[in-house]
This record gives sequence, C-alpha cells and structure tokens, in this order.
Amino acid sequence: MRVEDAMETINAAVQAAVWAPSVHNTQPWSFAVDGEEIALRADSDRKLRLGDVMGREQLVSCGAALMNVRLALRALGREAQVRVLPDPDRPALLATVRLGGAVEADEHTRLLHAQIERRRTHRAGFTDEPVPGHLVEELVYQAAAEGARLTPIRDEAAVRVLAALTDAAQEVQSQDRLFTLEVIRWGRPPGSTRADGVPAESYPREPRRTRPHFAQRDYAHGHPWGGESDQFAATSTGLVAVLTTQADSREDWIAAGQALQRVLLHACAHGVRVAFHTQALEMFHLREFMRQELLSGENAQMIMRLGFTGDEGVGVRRPVGEVLEDRGI
Repeated sequence: MRVEDAMETINAAVQAAVWAPSVHNTQPWSFAVDGEEIALRADSDRKLRLGDVMGREQLVSCGAALMNVRLALRALGREAQVRVLPDPDRPALLATVRLGGAVEADEHTRLLHAQIERRRTHRAGFTDEPVPGHLVEELVYQAAAEGARLTPIRDEAAVRVLAALTDAAQEVQSQDRLFTLEVIRWGRPPGSTRADGVPAESYPREPRRTRPHFAQRDYAHGHPWGGESDQFAATSTGLVAVLTTQADSREDWIAAGQALQRVLLHACAHGVRVAFHTQALEMFHLREFMRQELLSGENAQMIMRLGFTGDEGVGVRRPVGEVLEDRGI
C-alpha cells in the first residue's frame, strides 16, 4: 500500500473512532500514529474525577472508539491487528491497532460501518412499538461476539428494581454539589459552539415520565433547555437490558465498550435507539448489589433502554485534528 493510501486509511479510522459514544460525551481519548500503527490512549484531562473514580466508564468509552477503528479499517479493506493494554508501564496506552493484510469486508461489517455517524444516544421515552424478538436475539449475539453478555430484563419486578436503583443514585448524586458541578460542566447551553458535551437539543425540555421511570441526568440544571421532539408522544420505557462481563478488569471494561458499540450500531441499522443509565453503576454498593442479587455474579457495565422513536437526535464531535498526533508515516 502506498504511504498516501495508508495515511488516508488511518485518518478515516480515527474519524470513525471519534463518533463513538462516551460518558457525557466527554470524548476521553486521544490517538497517535506511528507508521502504520494507531495508538489509542485515555485522555486523563477528560476523565470524570468524581463520577468515574476508577476510570471504568472512560475505558468503556474508549473501547467503543476501538470498535469503530476496527470496523473502519475492515470496511476500507484492511485487517486490524489489535493489541489491548500492550504495555503495563504505560497505563494510559489502551490499545494499538496496526494495519494488517488486505481483506474484503463482509455485508455485516459494511452495515455496521454505515451507522457510525448516524447513531445517537437517546435521553427520553420511546414509542409503544416493541423491539422485535428476533432483533433482540441478534443484539445478544453481537455482544457475545465481543466477549460480553447482553441480558434483556423481561421480569417486571427486576425492571422496577433497576429503575429504583437508578432513581436512588440520581437523587444522591444530585445532592452532592461537586458531583453536580461535574455533570453541569458537560452540559452545553443552546447555541454553544463546543464540540463536546451534551447538546441542549439532545434531550426533551419537558420529558414525560415513563413507568417504571428511569431517571435522566440533569444537564440543564434549572435552565429551560432542551428540545421538543417526541417529548409528549414517547412515553414507553422500552426494552431494558444490562451489558455484563464475568470479570471486572481494565481489559474487561475495554471489551465491554467494544461489545456495547457493536450492539448500538446493529440496533441503529434496524431503527432502534438506545438510552443509557450509569448513575447506579457509579456507586460501588449499588453496582455490587446488582452483581449479587440481579446478575448472577456478573459485573454490570451498562444499563440501557432500547426502543423506537421518531427523534433523530443531534451529535457533536471534536475534529480529528484535536485528538490525533501524527508522528509521520
């Protein structure tokens, strides 16, 4: 491959990576290019100091970005040779991805790749249309392909417990002034030109409560921010599901992020949007309660709701130039 072609492929892969979901849209990653290798790093300046003390959510976010790199390279005809946590002495170096041999992308890879810039996080209720059973099975398979487990929560009592835990965590966190300020930092007011954080247009101004109700983050914090799309029509909780891993190491967090993004892109390809709820996962005792009492000893990496909505959502991302260090090729 010509040097120019290799650089074009690498730039396209990083461009895909920045569209990954991340907690509060912090985009907590950076990339460095050395020859035909991309290094994915955790950006410590974008880690949540209070909400993500252990860095779990940051690594899940970066794992989603890694999945996008893999998909983009394969869609562009190159295999991705991935090493996760390649250097114990450099904990911020999460993965390296080297351009491998030529490969022909299969139809599913092309399908997922096409959703990367289309996928949006949802922050409200859904329509009453259920997610088809066959699609749920496909999403479970997508997570398993990356070494994680996606468990649809069918039992109404278990759904109520997860909703109650989310609400309790939200109430406790909202009483913590420093924690609240950290969340507010990532809320974008209307008209903001920032390329990170949660846009005011990405959540409803007057959200309707669903039953059971899963608490949403308060990015507006008393301001009359928010959009109007779907806020009165979409009142269903949707399908509740939990993404888990057997172990709970840094490697598992990165794997969970890759599994999460694979699930999200497959869902997006079939018109399904996803809402995240991480409040209870940010409190050790609540997360441990879920592991012991609800999840058969597995570790929750994401609580989510899935469903249909007419709201397309908005998305903002930093340009590649802000996240990519080019060392030459």
